[in-house]
Order: sequence, then C-alpha cells, then structure tokens
Amino acid sequence: MTSQATYFGANGWLLEIADCRVLVDPWLSGPLVFPPGAWMLRGELPHPWQVPENLDLLLLTQGLADHAHQPSLKLLPRNLPVVGSGAAAKVVKRLGFEKIETLKPGESCTVKGISIQATAGAAVPNVENGYLLDWTGGSLYLEPHGVLDPTLASRPVDTVITPVIDLGLPLAGNFITGASVLPDLIERFTPQTVLASTTGGDVTFSGLISALLSGAEIKEQHDPRVVTPVPGEPVRLETHA
Repeated sequence: MTSQATYFGANGWLLEIADCRVLVDPWLSGPLVFPPGAWMLRGELPHPWQVPENLDLLLLTQGLADHAHQPSLKLLPRNLPVVGSGAAAKVVKRLGFEKIETLKPGESCTVKGISIQATAGAAVPNVENGYLLDWTGGSLYLEPHGVLDPTLASRPVDTVITPVIDLGLPLAGNFITGASVLPDLIERFTPQTVLASTTGGDVTFSGLISALLSGAEIKEQHDPRVVTPVPGEPVRLETHA
C-alpha cells in the first residue's frame, strides 16, 4: 500500500501508513478560539473539512486548542483509539473518549503495527510531544513548533513534518522555530521529504495576538526537499531505498 499524507491546514494531517489511517491534531470545522476569548485570538478555516472515514488512530501532540480542537474532536467516534501528550489526554478524557494512551517524551507504544515514540516538543508552557513513527517500510517524524529533541539519535527518517519558518511575538521571542531547526533536522534524519506544516492552509486569524503577529519578522528556511502541501491533496511518502 502506498503511504501518503494529506494536509488540512494549521496542524492537521491524515496519515495513511501501514494500512492505517491516522488523524493528527485535527481542526476540521468551526472557529479556533484561544482563552480567554476571541479578542485574544480567533482563527477561521477557509472551509470545513469532512471527517475522514475509517480512522484507526487519533494522534495528538498537544492539549492546546489548535492541536486538540474540541469542536472537531466532538465529531469523532468516542471508541477511536487516542495517543497523546498528558495535556491532550486530559482533553479527550473529558470528551468521553474510551481508549487513551498517554505518552511522555521518551515513552513509546505500538498501535496496529506502528511504533510511536514520543519526543520532547514545545514548552507551552509544559513540554508537549513530537512523535517518531516507524512501521514496516517507512518512518516519519513530526513536531508542530520546530523543536528537535536533543536526545534523539541520528538515523534515517523518510519523512519529516515540521514548520519551515520562525515566527514570534515582539519581546516574547519565537514560539515557532521551524527555520532555525530545519538544518539540524535534515542533518539528523536525512529525510527524503520535508512537509511544511503548522502555518499553512489559508487559515485567517483575528484578535490581539494576530495584530501583533502581523508586524513580526518571519524567517524562512529553504531546502530542495521541502514540499509545501496543497490542503486536501495527498502527498506520496517516499522511502529510503
């Protein structure tokens, strides 16, 4: 079976790997509002996405609203297995999900032939997760803020999903560091493909944070292996021969 990934914009992906359909950090419909309210930050999708059918796993990197978007999670069957960070697990537990595997950085589990290792991700403010996935015939690393766990050993990884820009707030510094980390990711994993994530999909934002971000300096990192996915169009995942 051909492995492929379909982007939904922001942090959302559908991974079709190892004969499994894995939904990652879905924001499928409805606005995205960060506490304390829309005046702080509100996001809008260009259009809603249909809930993917025949899902095998829900994989959540963080418990924040742009990763564990509760209106979208409520659209999913409660018996869908979930693997997530501690903060994400609390969100899905409150929503009534029945099969939840909580992973801390360094811990791992196996779901339907996919080995899932949690890696140290962004501190927002607590350290959340990235993931290193391995299955027969393929491998993938993903982390949505551009954070590379320094304890990860160098090894071939077929596909990396990461932001490829740096983005921050005045005085507060960068909270997305994809451009800064990309050379290290490529040196560490020698990927066949880097899929640009987190800041794409024609999402529009409003609110105080959005106004501040509009004046922020954006640093980009270019590499011939970087692919900017078109939302809704599957990208074939190449493997190391």
